[in-house]
Amino acid sequence: MLAESVLEGLDPEQRAVAEAVQGPVCVLAGAGTGKTRAITHRIAYATLTGVVTPQRVLAVTFTTRAAGELRSRLRQLGAPGVQARTFHAAALRQLSYFWPRVIGGEAPKIVDSKIALVADAARACRLSFARTELRDLAGEIEWAKVTQHRPEDYPAAVAKADRKPPADVVDVARVYAMYEQLRRERNLLDFEGMLELTAAVLTEHREVANQVREQYRYFVVDEFQDVNPLQKMLLDTWLGDRDDLCVVGDPNQTIYSFTGASPSHLLDFTREHPGAKVVKLVRDYRSTPQVVRLANGVIGQARGARHKLELLAQRADGPDPVFNEYDDEVAEADDAARQARKLIDEGVPAREIAILFRINAQSETYESALAAAGVPYVLRGAERFFERPEVREAVVRLRGAARAGADPETDGMGLIQTVRHVLSGAGFTDQPPEGAGAARARWESLAALAQLAEDMAADNPKAALADFVAELEERAAAQHAPPLEGVTLASLHAAKGLEWDAVFLVGLAEGTLPIIYAKTPAQIEEERRLLYVGVTRARVHLALSWALSRSPGGSQTRRPSRFLDGLTGKTTTHTPPRADRSKRRPAKGPQPCRVCGRPLTAAVERKLGRCEDCPSELNEEVLLALKDWRAEVAAEQKIPAYVVFTDATLQAIAEHAPDSLEDLARIPGVGKVKLDRYGDTVLTLCGH
Repeated sequence: MLAESVLEGLDPEQRAVAEAVQGPVCVLAGAGTGKTRAITHRIAYATLTGVVTPQRVLAVTFTTRAAGELRSRLRQLGAPGVQARTFHAAALRQLSYFWPRVIGGEAPKIVDSKIALVADAARACRLSFARTELRDLAGEIEWAKVTQHRPEDYPAAVAKADRKPPADVVDVARVYAMYEQLRRERNLLDFEGMLELTAAVLTEHREVANQVREQYRYFVVDEFQDVNPLQKMLLDTWLGDRDDLCVVGDPNQTIYSFTGASPSHLLDFTREHPGAKVVKLVRDYRSTPQVVRLANGVIGQARGARHKLELLAQRADGPDPVFNEYDDEVAEADDAARQARKLIDEGVPAREIAILFRINAQSETYESALAAAGVPYVLRGAERFFERPEVREAVVRLRGAARAGADPETDGMGLIQTVRHVLSGAGFTDQPPEGAGAARARWESLAALAQLAEDMAADNPKAALADFVAELEERAAAQHAPPLEGVTLASLHAAKGLEWDAVFLVGLAEGTLPIIYAKTPAQIEEERRLLYVGVTRARVHLALSWALSRSPGGSQTRRPSRFLDGLTGKTTTHTPPRADRSKRRPAKGPQPCRVCGRPLTAAVERKLGRCEDCPSELNEEVLLALKDWRAEVAAEQKIPAYVVFTDATLQAIAEHAPDSLEDLARIPGVGKVKLDRYGDTVLTLCGH
């Protein structure tokens, strides 16, 4: 009965996956189709029906976060004890265990980052590279290693792959060879070497292979389209001559081939395993029909693709995707920030909004625009959450409180109140500090822990503090950070596997998407799949945009991405209101400083209408009155003060001294919502 209950609630295709508990299975799972649900129910059903014991299962994922999610879901389904790990974590565990027996001596230290070692190798070769060039060299060495190319055959491999190296191909080969020499001399092991050495130990020591294969008899591999040749070699070594393997992937989301990943392992699975059962998951539960229709349109134009998965929307209708064209990137960023602010005012949580771009260098413009608009944001890929000092301190305090038994038995509010009380000892307050900076970042980290406690109490009113601490420790081990309250800024690559209620896809211009160095048909198609990944991150709201020039007043020679051809319908060309254009962005050239006439590019300067170091006619009394009023409103509405108006906006108001709502509306940062909500009061404080 318990096993049958695991199958309840699955759609026909998901149930087919869950019931295919033996032999080779290939699951082609489109975006938002519930692949994690399908494979976790398959594992649970197999263990509950006695096909395999949980301890004999190895589920392999590509991120520690995904591995943690798998373990959490399997516990809830009654299948604890299943090993869910990344390729690297599984290999390291096995290598560490068998090292004393089959190799002996001091185990090598794992290299977390290649850059320092690559820098030493370059110096030894009498070559000089900048920091970004060293990073690219490290990536190139990683590609060579995962594709099993040695330094001596690297030049030929680059030519065969039609790959553009980050430096002269001979110099890269020299640095690669020296990198390997220094790594061996210093008894270091990188992640690629870890996989290779684990496979070698299993191949050369039959007793080790027998022990590992006895331990793990049942394999599941997620995101199989991203497997590289080295990972595939290790997987084959684990399997031996067995075929209890289930692979899951989406050929439409192959976006890491530049790192050595190949979708051929997924697409050719039935050739390698002729008797494999193939199940396609195409029912999209994530996105509205409007978003799904656009996603199908993007991928439907792909050339030479095999196994295109056309999604079938399961959600109710939502708004149509919006397409916007802007004069320049600054205007594009400003409007994305304004729209994000509007969504937040309408009730969409900031953490359910994302702005996604092709390259990380695009982030700065959006950081400035969001800050100027008073919209909180978080950068994905920044410092690891659980390694932040304030988070480590908070976890220590919570662990101590749990040991002391600080856990009142109430209807769930006990957990929330206890956690907030403990966090207050680490500096957490009900209201955030004003402005940005370190204090604000610290508060955001602690607020994320408080929110996680509220989420746990909502899911399980009987949850105790000890349960919360256990959840934190598991999340820390998996680097599964709780969502921070802010609009997410991320690259399209970093966004894979995530989803939000509202997504802004920005910078969709030729030369950026597809990126200018994508030349071959295969590279162009991978860029198309990047856009597809971006589109399928959105649940409800989706905006796609591009700018005709990089800077205000620049030559408007850019064109929208070729991937949007035939999909935009009636393109909306964004034209700011005339009042804004006269103050912020003249028709020709960037906005000039009203004091010295110098072009203004920084967001704060554009808001003030002058250079920051130019003299101003600031009414200090008005500014103080505005700040006092803002503090009262923030306290009353229980929101951060900068959400009412930022310091820069208040300063601009005090300098401009508007005498009407029309004048007030011309000041950047005073949109229609704020004008309606606060306009009359602000004018009164200004003496009008």
